[in-house]
This record gives sequence, C-alpha cells and structure tokens, in this order.
Amino acid sequence: MKIDPDQKADLSAQIAKAIRDAIIEGRMIVDERLPSEAELAEQFEVSRSTVREALKRLAAQSLIRTQRGAFGGAFVNRLSFEEAYGQQITTATLLLSMNAVSFDVACEARYALERACAPLSAQRRTPDGLATMRAEIHRQSQPGLSDESFCASDVTFHRALVDGAGNPVLSFQLAGAVEAMQPLMNMITFTARSREAIVALHTRITDALEAQDAKAADTALLELESYTLELGRGVMKARQSSS
Repeated sequence: MKIDPDQKADLSAQIAKAIRDAIIEGRMIVDERLPSEAELAEQFEVSRSTVREALKRLAAQSLIRTQRGAFGGAFVNRLSFEEAYGQQITTATLLLSMNAVSFDVACEARYALERACAPLSAQRRTPDGLATMRAEIHRQSQPGLSDESFCASDVTFHRALVDGAGNPVLSFQLAGAVEAMQPLMNMITFTARSREAIVALHTRITDALEAQDAKAADTALLELESYTLELGRGVMKARQSSS
C-alpha cells in the first residue's frame, strides 16, 4: 500500500483509500488485523495523528472495527447490507440536494426501480411484510395523523414493498430511491395530494401482492406514479407563477 505525498489530496484520505482498496481487492480479508498506528505511520511516512484520522474515516464507512485489550487493534469488518443502507441513503440525499435533478427525473427513476421489485414482491410476499404494509395503510387512514407522520408512514410502506422482493442487493440499491427520493417527493406534493387517494392506491398494491398478482401491482404503481407526477408538476407550476 502506497500514497503519493506530493498529491494535493489529504494524506489521511489517501491512506484510507489505500487501505479501502486493499480490502475491496481482497489483499486484506475479513477479521484480518491491520498494522498498528505506529507501523502504518512508518509504512506511509506520516504522523500517527494522520494515520488515526485515516482509520476514523474507514470506521465511519464500517470497513474496520476497533477492539481494546491485549489482543485489540483495528480489524477488517464484515460490512452488511443493513449497515450500508445509511451510507446509500446519505449519498442519494446529498446528490439530489446538490444537483439540479428535476422532480420528473427523480419520480421516473424511483418508480422504475420500485416497479422492478413488484414481480418478486408478489412472488415472495410474506405474512410479516403484508402485515407491515396493512399497518401503515391503517396508520395513514387516521384523521389526526400529522403530515410528517404520514410521510414517514409512506416511506415505511414502500420500504416494505421493496424488501418484500427478498433480495438484499435490490433492497440496498433501492434504499436511496425510497428513503431519499420519496421524502423529497413528499415535501413537494404533501400539501396538494389526497390522503384518501394515496391510501386507496396503497391498498390496491397490497391486495395485488397478497393475491400474487404482479400485473395488478404494476398497474397500481403506474397510477401512483402518474398521480405523483401530476401533483408535482402542479405544485412546481404554481410556485413559478407566484415568483
């Protein structure tokens, strides 16, 4: 593992990347103990504080874990899909907030991905998954539910639909789509949408999955996408007119 001290990039970032690359490429394996801070400082010809900062970066990415004691140190961690969800959501949220992604583009991407899960969710739906979706529909039907709670329930409902596919890779890939794009769309449309219409569409989706009718689930998702696009365009047009 090497770094280029003449590069402008932060030395600690270079060290973190060198170690991360070694893990990704299989040169360092799960549960392998990293060299000590002193050994890494000597290897990279930097201070121990620089090495310490690099290790903090790796720990923040869940790539390494630290243990105390005589047999302690930093070890290569086994990263799980669940642990990576947060990073995926954060990255997607930042990309959407920092770049000019239109409502239509975000909506198209999010529903295209979610509709790809529908056939598997219909085939593999479980009683627990369906119960979660039914519980959220019931929650969304409560007249006293706040807008914030309704939006959170909406995300939970669609998260259950995606997880119902029983595919951890799909769940990971769609974490950003559901938990970053969905809140963004909710923020834009929540004042204009009909809760009754959303609940009715959510009920149709759940009924279709329970009946293992992938086509009906896809049709309901398409209608939900069209309704969301219509609301979003209406809200954006009203904002442009008032500005």
